[in-house]
Amino acid sequence: MDPKEERAYSLTVEDGDSGRIDRFVSDRLELSRTRVQALLVDGRITVDGRPAKKSEAVAPRMRIDVVVPPAAPVEIGAEELPLDVVFEDEHLIVVNKAAGMVVHPAPGHRRGTLVNALLWHVRDLSGVGGRLRPGIVHRLDRDTSGLLVVAKSDTAHLGLAEQLRKRRMKRVYIAAAWGHLSESPLTIEAPIGRDRKDRKRMAVVPDGRPSTTRVRVRERWDRADLLDVALKTGRTHQIRVHLAHVGHPLVADPIYGVGWERGLGGPSRTWGLELARRTPRVFLHATELAFDHPVSGVCMRFEAELPPDLAAAAAWARGDENPA
Repeated sequence: MDPKEERAYSLTVEDGDSGRIDRFVSDRLELSRTRVQALLVDGRITVDGRPAKKSEAVAPRMRIDVVVPPAAPVEIGAEELPLDVVFEDEHLIVVNKAAGMVVHPAPGHRRGTLVNALLWHVRDLSGVGGRLRPGIVHRLDRDTSGLLVVAKSDTAHLGLAEQLRKRRMKRVYIAAAWGHLSESPLTIEAPIGRDRKDRKRMAVVPDGRPSTTRVRVRERWDRADLLDVALKTGRTHQIRVHLAHVGHPLVADPIYGVGWERGLGGPSRTWGLELARRTPRVFLHATELAFDHPVSGVCMRFEAELPPDLAAAAAWARGDENPA
């Protein structure tokens, strides 16, 4: 679909769906809440044929029609940046994102993002995500490396977003967390929302969005565990928040686990300080991604090994090398 043309979507509320209409449309179409609220104000969202109210709640079998105006010219520029392409066809592209790269432009990060690199490489991305997030179906934090799928067409974007919403897209991470989990595998179910004391942080809060993380110990180190972490939902900072919530923050996490290693005693403290020194960023890497191709239906699965910086820290932690 040409991003210069008006786009119309018809959504049906299913049993089990709940919450405000702006959140529902945002989740279904992978639009920002701000953009959805602007569409509501402009009367571009209707419920069963009538204009939708900004604060109304959705109900089963409700039909919601959304008309998205033509995308404004993209003001972000294509940049010739390194891009590790794992797979690409006419509908989508899978990349292995490097740590330190922001996924899409935002205040303070208008250049050097994954979107800037993709615009150079692809030239045409899905317009569903909006002017500053073309093609972006899901995201990784700036310092998280690993696999990410990006849509090149609106059809692919909506199909991938639907798989995310229905939890049919498999996303597995490798993470290192302080301490030792008392049980493995472990399922963490705790609602996540904005921290009421610091709006820049996320936290487990009673009125947060339902969130589920599944964790399994891959390796047990001196005072930390190497974990396989599978996401069932995809909230902001979900893995970092959930593991900190159960008392096992990620190694080198500057927000949710800062200074944890300094609380260790005896030889373990020395080991913890050394692991923290050897870990240059939060120890989190998106290692596996699997989904059904949104057009062909073929099951696709991709893997990405730990990058050199985290692999080196892990090798030291398991005793594969002597301290420098």
